[in-house]
Amino acid sequence: MALRPDDPARLAEMVAGALADGTPLELVGGGSKRGLGRPVQAAATLDLTGLAGIQLYEPAELVMAAGAGTPLATIEAELAAQGQMLAFEPPDYGPIYGGPAGAQTIGGVLATNLAGPRRIKAGAARDHFLGAGAVSGRGEPFKAGGRVVKNVTGYDLCKLLAGSHGTLAVLHSVTFKVLPAPEKARTVLVFGLDPAAAAAAMAAALGSPHEVASAAHLPAAVAARSAVDFVRDAGASVTAIRVEGPGPSVAVRCAALRDLLGARGPVEELHSSRSARLWAEIRDVAALLPDIDAALWRLSVAPTDGPAVAAAIGRALPAETFFDWAGGLVWIAVPAAGDAGQAAVRAAVVASGGHATLVRAPEAVRAVVPPFHPQAAAVAAIAERVKGTFDPRRILNPGRMTPDL
Repeated sequence: MALRPDDPARLAEMVAGALADGTPLELVGGGSKRGLGRPVQAAATLDLTGLAGIQLYEPAELVMAAGAGTPLATIEAELAAQGQMLAFEPPDYGPIYGGPAGAQTIGGVLATNLAGPRRIKAGAARDHFLGAGAVSGRGEPFKAGGRVVKNVTGYDLCKLLAGSHGTLAVLHSVTFKVLPAPEKARTVLVFGLDPAAAAAAMAAALGSPHEVASAAHLPAAVAARSAVDFVRDAGASVTAIRVEGPGPSVAVRCAALRDLLGARGPVEELHSSRSARLWAEIRDVAALLPDIDAALWRLSVAPTDGPAVAAAIGRALPAETFFDWAGGLVWIAVPAAGDAGQAAVRAAVVASGGHATLVRAPEAVRAVVPPFHPQAAAVAAIAERVKGTFDPRRILNPGRMTPDL
């Protein structure tokens, strides 16, 4: 059974009806991330694409509000026309699961709290999430936040809803911060570094006064899949450092970074479309780790630990890897058989104090292997109480995050 509300009042009626009937609901926008998390056990689908449209946009105030089902492509096109952007650079995971690019919605982006390579400078999606209209699992409409950060008093529920994967409430409208797009963007490339040397180079770049926006490292086999010629044809690993801002400033800072990093290996520079294309590939992952049958892990570790964690997993499993967030985000593709490498992956991550998310695996694997990193007992108890407050009968995306949440 599919339900498709077209306004917030109808949404509240549908959720209240599902609550009364005890009908679990799977929340779906563009459907681009249905493979993220545990398989949802639901009797009905709540299609949110009818809750679409830009409701408010004030470029001078750097704020936009939209229906949660608004396609992200619509929002980004409107922002681009005004020379603005979503600074947290949301990735498009549709192709990771074999789906089309460009299907995701703004509600799905914020509910999963996903951010791209610029996160090390701009923060996560939740840092730009200002306000929301939603319906809880109790069937109760509520609003949270406002149009500017200073309007947020008391509990900042937007921060709670971001990353909840639709298990606490159904978003119907969202308000978020936007920022001016950079005038220019260039990328300094360093060739031939091993992961440890690349981590040191990226740390040096981020520790410099040159205001780095993003830093990533592609081993040679991964770099060879890039559509960017300077990267694809390098025949070596590629460490990429992105710089953004006014044109003259970018030119000066890139020159300084080339001087800083030139002793570590050969350097090159990407301008304009080549730079943008490379960071889109890094953001969206699928083009660089394209084996749709491989299990895909997303590891969050201290940047200096990334190479050692990847090496430990590589000794235990056949694995392909690349590094984002200056080494703090490690993407690893491993065989999907068995437990999708869970034992080796999580052992290596726990030893470093990080956490691992199984982003892609067959449904049967995700049903038994926890996709999200297991929580400490005290944190799990808090999550349980929060869930009980917002959705006591477990009707919203039941089982998405854990068997009980």
